[in-house]
Amino acid sequence: MKKEAKPQRQSQQAQQPATPQGEYEAKIAELTSDLQRTRADFENYRKQVEIQKLQAMDAARYATIMKVLPLLDNLDLAINAHEQLQPLLKTLEKTLAELKLEKINSEPGTEFNPDFHEAVMMDEGEGEHEVIAETLRPGYLYEGQVLRPAMVKVTKN
Repeated sequence: MKKEAKPQRQSQQAQQPATPQGEYEAKIAELTSDLQRTRADFENYRKQVEIQKLQAMDAARYATIMKVLPLLDNLDLAINAHEQLQPLLKTLEKTLAELKLEKINSEPGTEFNPDFHEAVMMDEGEGEHEVIAETLRPGYLYEGQVLRPAMVKVTKN
């Protein structure tokens, strides 16, 4: 039985570094590995925080634009009602473009598209194609996505 105990001692000694130099190298390798994992974790955290920051900014911008839409509607009505306000139209369009906001085309005669237009009234006409007869409330795209569909009156043409 003593013979069986001796090989176990030798295998335990083989697992342990024989010299202090080997112990230092093993410890350096372990610490280097820990440092690399910590750096990778920190880099992943930094990227995640940056993504969350951008998402928060987008959400704030979206919420602000949603609150401004009624003001834009009223300004649009005022410009259409009073010809002397027409110069404001270019300024308004420039500001909308800077905000990545664009009006949905809902001029009379434009083909009705349920992705961009919300039909709230329908005139029966002769024909098979549905076209816009009147814009009741303008619609807007934000960064190419429908923010609010245009509310329109549709007729068949």
